Amino acid sequence: MPALPYTAIVSGGNTGIGAAIARGFLADGYDVISLSRRKPDWSHPQFMSYEVDLLDAAATRQVASEIAAKAAITHVVHNAGAIRAKPLEEVVDEDVGALAQLHFGAGIALVQAALPSMKLARFGRIVLLSSRAALGATTRTVYSATKAGIIGMARTWALELAPYGITVNVVAPGPIADTEMFGSVMSPDSERAKKLAQSIPVGRLGESGDVARAVSFFSSPDADFITGQTLYVCGGASIGSISI
Repeated sequence: MPALPYTAIVSGGNTGIGAAIARGFLADGYDVISLSRRKPDWSHPQFMSYEVDLLDAAATRQVASEIAAKAAITHVVHNAGAIRAKPLEEVVDEDVGALAQLHFGAGIALVQAALPSMKLARFGRIVLLSSRAALGATTRTVYSATKAGIIGMARTWALELAPYGITVNVVAPGPIADTEMFGSVMSPDSERAKKLAQSIPVGRLGESGDVARAVSFFSSPDADFITGQTLYVCGGASIGSISI
C-alpha cells in the first residue's frame, strides 16, 4: 500500500462534519482536498479546496478529473448532503433529481475518478455518509430514500472493489448539533433541541468530532478486513425513537 502522505478527497470538507473529517486526516499527516460550494475560512499547508456545486453533474466530473490528474487519490469521503425537508404532498421532481445527484451522482463521479490510482496501488478507502434518517423520518421523503440508497450503493461497491484492496463503508450520523444542516432545522440552544437530546439514549446531541472519529476508523490502513458495513453514530437513536 502507498506510504504517507495519503491523499483524501472530502466532499463538503470546508465546514461542519466535513471540516472535522478533513482536520482529522490532516492531523494524521494526510493531504486533503475538499470540494465545496464556498471557500473555507481556515487553512492548512496540506489542505486544498475546490469550489464546485456538486448539484452540477458536469462540473463535478470536471473537477474530479482535474484532481485525479494531479494526485494519486487514496481516500474518498463523500460527506456533502442536503435535506430538503418537506411533507410528502409538497415533494417535487426537482427535489428528487437534486438529492439523487448530490448523494449518488457526486459520490459516483468522485470514486470513479479515484479508482484508477486506487486499483494501481491495490489500496483504497471509501467512506460514504448516510444518516440515521435512512431508517425513516417525517418530512424526509427524498433525503431518507437517498441516504438509504447510499447504504445499498456502498455494499455493491464493497463487493466489486474488495479484490483490489479497496474497502467501502458507511457512517450514518444521528442529530449533529454543530452543523449548518442541524441549524437549518432548529437552534441547538432551543427547547426543541433540548427535548431531542433527552430522547436520545445517551442523553446528548452529537458533535462533528463524533462522526469524524468513525470515518477515521474506517479510513485506517489497518481496517482492511472491514468492508460493506454501516456504522450509526447516533447515540443510540437508531435503536430507539426520536422526534425531530
